[in-house]
Amino acid sequence: MKILVLNSGSSSLKFKLYEMPSKKVLAQGLVERIGEERSLIHLRYDGPTYESSEPVHDHRHALEILEKIFPRFGILPSFKELGGVGHRVVHGGESFTAPTLIDATVRSAIKALIPLAPLHNPANLMGIDAFTALAPETPQVAVFDTAFHQSMPPEAFRYALPQSWYTQRQVRRYGFHGTSHYYVSRELAKHLGKGDSGADCITLHLGNGASACAVRGGQSVETSMGLTPLEGLVMGTRSGDIDPAIVFYMQENGGLSSEEVDKALNKASGLLGLAGSNDMRSIQEKMNAGDAAAKLAFDVFVHRLVKYVGAYAAVLGRLDALVFTGGIGEHSAPVRRAVCERLGILGIALDPAANEAERSDARAIHAQGSAVDVWVIPTDEEGVIAEETYRLVTA
Repeated sequence: MKILVLNSGSSSLKFKLYEMPSKKVLAQGLVERIGEERSLIHLRYDGPTYESSEPVHDHRHALEILEKIFPRFGILPSFKELGGVGHRVVHGGESFTAPTLIDATVRSAIKALIPLAPLHNPANLMGIDAFTALAPETPQVAVFDTAFHQSMPPEAFRYALPQSWYTQRQVRRYGFHGTSHYYVSRELAKHLGKGDSGADCITLHLGNGASACAVRGGQSVETSMGLTPLEGLVMGTRSGDIDPAIVFYMQENGGLSSEEVDKALNKASGLLGLAGSNDMRSIQEKMNAGDAAAKLAFDVFVHRLVKYVGAYAAVLGRLDALVFTGGIGEHSAPVRRAVCERLGILGIALDPAANEAERSDARAIHAQGSAVDVWVIPTDEEGVIAEETYRLVTA
């Protein structure tokens, strides 16, 4: 059975086509700059890479183009041949604790959650609606970034705010990157031979967006992102944790509007705000060349990580492993080394050679005798969405 996975952004459409249940990737790519004068189409498959620049008016038009391209290269005769379509949906609120088949009720619920994710859920709905218009009989599944974290206890997800803010406006911690944290914690349990019982671990999804998660017995019990993806770790352009009063201070004394503060915290802060770049590779290069701002950005990034790992170790009470994933987590040996060097209090000891080795598979990088395992596990969010879609459409 062929399963198409879609990740719809406001002006982009990422896609990956799988043969299930083998999870063989038949094609993948990206349509970007949707709605602009010249959009870009990228496609990789079992053959040459295809790239094109042409106007793409909206998400439905992007899918129409893909439906024409796939048969041309022998990838898929028609969307009618698909067994199902899986969509990444960022915010499921308290309504969704697991992936679900999309119907009119589910679509309405996703729409109702737009106030909690105004930048993401509308785009996710555009992808759902666009595919529905082209192939209404094909079953579609929503996989929510927030679902894995719905196992958190109230003491972890509630903020110390007026009760009415939660009961009337649903202000609480939701967490994100849940599909990634679920996947790597599940893979860790397999490698440790713990199976369905799950491992007690801390997973660090580190990329342009970054989050930490404490996992006990395979379930999320604490995570760093909150009501929105802004809270928590230092990220590429997001500040992570700050004193909330900074917002009022900059409005009253900096002359900034609420929109300007929001834009600054989400798009001009983090590594970019500290060092002028949101690319950790560039920051490491500048740091090694003696750039003080880059060194500060690196140190702030690592310091925040160490704080969260220490806190989450205390929350869990015991720790089988620390897991790095995401673009930075998987590829930055200096970040992993700097974090682990500061975690000697937990008995963590790194194997320098294993940490520096350039590999793309899941691997342990701790030294023999380390009290806690340290792993690098490449994430596969699209693969999870494909699995869940296949499971639901064949149930």
